[in-house]
Amino acid sequence: MQTNRREHMRTALNARVRVVHDSLGEGVFSTRDISDGGIFVVVEDGGFAPDIGDVVTVQVQGLPVPAPELTMVVVRKSPDGFGLQFADE
Repeated sequence: MQTNRREHMRTALNARVRVVHDSLGEGVFSTRDISDGGIFVVVEDGGFAPDIGDVVTVQVQGLPVPAPELTMVVVRKSPDGFGLQFADE
């Protein structure tokens, strides 16, 4: 039996986010869910695949004013994307 180790409850959220990585460059992707701890980013083609522990900058797109750029850390990977945790500033 697998236990759910998640600390925060997830809420479905389909938003567009720009993710910037030092060596992989940047891309605009959709989110699947969000929680107080982070977000899950869906990558359709698998061409943008940061490693666990990598630091990225994330900015929500399509808002009336520019959203803040947030520093996040890759904490989970799956075939359809990766989970990001808000970095402690």
